[in-house]
Amino acid sequence: MEETYLLNYPGVKKKILAGGNGPMPHFPPGTKLVFHFQTLLDNFERTVIDDSRKAKAPMEIFVGKMFKMEVWETLLTSMRIGEVAEFWCDAVHTGLYPIVSKGMRLIAQGKDPLEGQRHTCGMGNMFHYNTTGWPELDELMRTPQALIFIMELIQVGDPFSYKRESWIMDKDEKMKEVPSLHLQGNALVRQGRFREAAKKYQEAVVLLRIVLSKEMPGDEDYIAVDRLITPLVLNYCQCMLELEEYYEVLEHTSDLIHKHKDCVKAYYKRAKAHAAVWNEKEAKRDFNMVANLDITLAPLVHKELRFLADRLKEKYWEEKEKYWNSSLSLTLTLCHSPLSHFPPCISLCLFLFLSLPSLYRSLSPFLSFSPSPSPFPDLSLSPLPLAIPPLFLSPSPSISLCR
Repeated sequence: MEETYLLNYPGVKKKILAGGNGPMPHFPPGTKLVFHFQTLLDNFERTVIDDSRKAKAPMEIFVGKMFKMEVWETLLTSMRIGEVAEFWCDAVHTGLYPIVSKGMRLIAQGKDPLEGQRHTCGMGNMFHYNTTGWPELDELMRTPQALIFIMELIQVGDPFSYKRESWIMDKDEKMKEVPSLHLQGNALVRQGRFREAAKKYQEAVVLLRIVLSKEMPGDEDYIAVDRLITPLVLNYCQCMLELEEYYEVLEHTSDLIHKHKDCVKAYYKRAKAHAAVWNEKEAKRDFNMVANLDITLAPLVHKELRFLADRLKEKYWEEKEKYWNSSLSLTLTLCHSPLSHFPPCISLCLFLFLSLPSLYRSLSPFLSFSPSPSPFPDLSLSPLPLAIPPLFLSPSPSISLCR
């Protein structure tokens, strides 16, 4: 069509090249717009700067979500599905186009569009680095000018027809999504799918932290949101314990304990992680802190300390046996070596000296006397900071997921 339509928007002209299908769509906030576009200079040659078809993927924006090229939302919401239109836009609307174009080109190359940027606005980054990396975009930065956009609207997605990214959701949407993710994570844990459950808990924590970042510290809303984060992080740590990602548990539980000094479950999970990586002193300290904070968990703490002591003893003897066996192997090699000049009596003494400790440990259960005490401390006998009468100890509770 040759007729040019002036949109109810200063500095914009529209020419319909191909009519669309059906009635005019409705564009509520969050509507997903999928389209192809071509950017041209307003010169005699109509030089093409960008073409989304060359990237083999259409462009997507969401209505009302502050896309840098605000004018594009106006252009697209004036179109029907399948319509192709040409828009002339004055320089007042195209000043940020070099920044948008640079980001789209980096994404098409599989790169992070924010890589290397400082924490400042887009224009600030351009002035700091003096270049976008493409001469034609640098020219547009130096001399802003009118541009022509040829657009084809491919699809209009209902706001609730797709999984919404966190940056698209408003505060209420984020708060409604968190309980659903929490329940999904719990269901996956019951199925033993800990890796997938951890991702659900992590998604929920990210949503809450985005909300938290916009609240005033100390306010009631801030405190309420912060309380929702704690059980999700604890559940995430439980999944990491099951997956043997112990240092991940140590990091997150330490952050929780730094903010909540009386979080019993955080101390317990950190103690389990310390015990798993052989941090004896730290594990013992955290287990005792659990008993200090909650007296009903004292039987569980005693059980864990005895188990830790047994594992440490086993590890000690395994390392000792490994050492003696390697020494014995070396001695036998020397004794049978053709270069060896050891007399038979010295070879026998070396053999007995290196093999007696292992033999002694093997026979100690059958001897009438008790073997000498192990040089390794027995953690199960270490007293707890609270004197707890045995008759009043409750059954060992289970530390389950936070509901």
